[in-house]
Amino acid sequence: MEIKRSEPTDSLGGEAEQAGAVMIPNPPRLEFSLECRELAATARERKPNAVVQISVINTQQQSLTVCSSTEIVEGTRDPLFLTGVTFPPEYPICEGTRFMLTVYDVKDKSPETRSFLGCTTFSVGDLLKSKDQQLTLSLRTSDGTNAVGSVVVSQLKMGEIEDGEVDQIATDAQGQKCSLICESASHRTTNDKDNSHLMNAVFKNPVCKVYRFQTVDRKWMFIREQMAECTLSFNIPKQLMTLYIQEDMRRIQELKELGDLSPHWDNLRKEVITHYGQIISSYQETFAELNKLIGSSFKPSISKAEKYLEFIPINLHTQRMRVNCPRKTDAAYDVVTVGAPAAHFQGFKHGGLHRLLSRFEVEKKNFSTAYQCIYYSPENTSKAKEVLTIISLLQPLISSLSDQLLHSAQQHSSDSLKEALKTLSDKTEQFVHVLKDELVKNALLALYTARPGYVSKMNSTVCNHVDESNPTPKEDSTSTPPALKRQDSIPHHSEYDEEEWDRVWVNVAMSLNCIIAMVDRLLEHENNNQEAGADPSQADVITSHTKGDWHEQLYPLVVTLKDCVKEVFDRAQKSMAFVLLQEAACSIPQGLFLKQRRDVVFSQALAAVACGFVMRLYAGLDDKGFLQQLHTVGLIAQFESLLSTYSEEVGMLEDMEVGISDLRRVTFRIAEAKSDEPSDLQPTVTGRRDYYTVEVPLPREVFEGLPNEIKEGKPLHVYPILFNIGINEQQTLAERFGDISLQERINQENLKILNEYYRILSEKVPLECLPRFQAQTDLKELLEILHQNIQIKKRKNVEILWLAGIICRRMNGIRFTSCKSAKDRTSMSVTLEQCALLRDEHELSKDYFIRALDCMRREGCRIENVQKNIRCRKYAFNKLQLMAFPKFYRPPEGTYGKVDT
Repeated sequence: MEIKRSEPTDSLGGEAEQAGAVMIPNPPRLEFSLECRELAATARERKPNAVVQISVINTQQQSLTVCSSTEIVEGTRDPLFLTGVTFPPEYPICEGTRFMLTVYDVKDKSPETRSFLGCTTFSVGDLLKSKDQQLTLSLRTSDGTNAVGSVVVSQLKMGEIEDGEVDQIATDAQGQKCSLICESASHRTTNDKDNSHLMNAVFKNPVCKVYRFQTVDRKWMFIREQMAECTLSFNIPKQLMTLYIQEDMRRIQELKELGDLSPHWDNLRKEVITHYGQIISSYQETFAELNKLIGSSFKPSISKAEKYLEFIPINLHTQRMRVNCPRKTDAAYDVVTVGAPAAHFQGFKHGGLHRLLSRFEVEKKNFSTAYQCIYYSPENTSKAKEVLTIISLLQPLISSLSDQLLHSAQQHSSDSLKEALKTLSDKTEQFVHVLKDELVKNALLALYTARPGYVSKMNSTVCNHVDESNPTPKEDSTSTPPALKRQDSIPHHSEYDEEEWDRVWVNVAMSLNCIIAMVDRLLEHENNNQEAGADPSQADVITSHTKGDWHEQLYPLVVTLKDCVKEVFDRAQKSMAFVLLQEAACSIPQGLFLKQRRDVVFSQALAAVACGFVMRLYAGLDDKGFLQQLHTVGLIAQFESLLSTYSEEVGMLEDMEVGISDLRRVTFRIAEAKSDEPSDLQPTVTGRRDYYTVEVPLPREVFEGLPNEIKEGKPLHVYPILFNIGINEQQTLAERFGDISLQERINQENLKILNEYYRILSEKVPLECLPRFQAQTDLKELLEILHQNIQIKKRKNVEILWLAGIICRRMNGIRFTSCKSAKDRTSMSVTLEQCALLRDEHELSKDYFIRALDCMRREGCRIENVQKNIRCRKYAFNKLQLMAFPKFYRPPEGTYGKVDT
């Protein structure tokens, strides 16, 4: 029989043999381990470096699909492989599915230097029906004549080390029986969300790997790695782009509604509107391109400089390591990996956001002079946006609540009237409170000075002054008004009545007080009527004091309130729009370019943190301590960065720093989902550039089990922190000849945030709410050690990253790991962290530490990540580069080389 070989695929998508077999309904994973015995030596006095390749046989097409491989075990005829074989639940496996195991001898730890030793085949049914679910198969040469050793196939039983319970029988839809691939009952608890519809709605295309490693007491632990894509890679940026476009379109409308302006300001307005239009057009084009993509859940590293993908995070994946140990509780450890949130398409020739924004803020004062603007600080422009947002929400709400009050009055319902008045009072008081800000009053004066009438008066004043001092002035001496000099604060003007604004917004409060007094009077009369019901003479007296019904009494007062609110809203909206016009006018074109860059970086950062939040939430739904911490304090989101502080990666780090800092203005809320459909379980984003809320829907049965504070919509906070340690050869250059002050500043500033979070956490959350770890060092001591490491001048001090990661996990936080593309350095860091956790928390034998590390790097999820990104199973390092890497960040021989990234 001729068998055609196909290339390895990104996911296990080969077809299973169907003839005479029954497909397993909702099949769990098939997982097995391998070892060889008495392998034939290919050369005298040389023992083989063995590796086993696992393929699925498609008998109909007479072809093989390579689906997995073990690690290389060197120098033995009896290799025991630590890397197992696993198939996801959706893989079409039945009893008749056949596998081919091919054993190779690898001379130089590279696939190109391997030689064939022998092969064998077996079916799923053979394994399931064998004694103890273990097969011993003879390996034969390609012609089938000579035996060259044997291979032992053993079914892995995650979670069954102690009791060995196996549910081996399942029934399909027709009532026929077939053997069920082993999956421990202990892995179907409510804590295991991996296969739930909830996880599957947001996390896609999982890749799974299994291992077995020895503990210090020579027991076996089983480990499962699972890496997945996230729908939020595209969903969050697309939602943000829609909000960006809507916000800028509102800004254009507000500028148009400013009314008549002097020629100078009118020309600036037109210029600003043109630039806003260009941004909107660019975003709309990008959005249209993104909508053409169907089924994409991640952006590969080779596309990081594509313009239409610039809002999408690079190579965003989740990774979970599940550990099952003898006589110990199962544990799971999560990390989100993502390329540095940065404007890769725009480039880093002039640096990144932190440097560009700092430089621009200094230059903007000079721009304001050139454009005859008042300089507004970033705090003031942010405040103007906040005022605009709040009053735009409150004005129509107050109008609606006023109508509800009148409706309650018409219904003559006391309780309804009281409730309507309370809500109206609360919202109106919020409205008045916002307008008390001095910025609003000052901005009204600035707008007054920009009106054509004010400029005419200035011209007239100048002309009169000239006539008195010089009876025969030159004709052009008054042709233009004197230039308005930039002011760091609003000037006073004698003809502008500043108290008028105070009277206008105070009228709102007075109108509300009149309504409150009238309602109190109406309710008091109603109460008196009820008390005097038995005395007709008293009732007549009271009725004479209540002219008309409630609606008639309240209607003129409500109309007055609505009119006052409308007048105040119109004035405040125009004044704040004028502040933003001046800020935008001073920013053309550099400021708007920086806004676009910041939008791009923030979009990538928000997609990543939303992914991490959802993953952490799903994992902690049954953890009451975690949920208490979530709504009481919030969560740490700890970003580990491996970028160097040399060349273009300096700009990436400067972008990343600002993007992560901007996440501090993001809050999360939990809501009840409309249904369990995947589309209804996707998080949604609302808000504006200075403040966004991400709403995470949960199915009703899950939502009902949450604390009341969360169910009532309490904002949930995330505290993003960033620690960076460069580890590559460029960092060596930075440390010896360049500047590492950026890295030092970032680490010092973020340590302060971490310490502040710990202080709040210690005050508000009991120690029992935090996860328990084997290490006895308490959090306060770990923070002090981290502080010491940040203070000392030590090159490539990766202990800072290790300590920050440990502290984050001890605090129930969300872990992120990043480098330029989250592919190579990130893979080294993630695998190192996983093995360190196995050593420190699960007693991994020190003799197995390096072997475990090599297994995960050679055949684990991270090499699959490389394959997905660049279609090549090699990390993008060379030997010269790796000489500069810290020892434990170097991949095994044969897994790296020069590739196009």
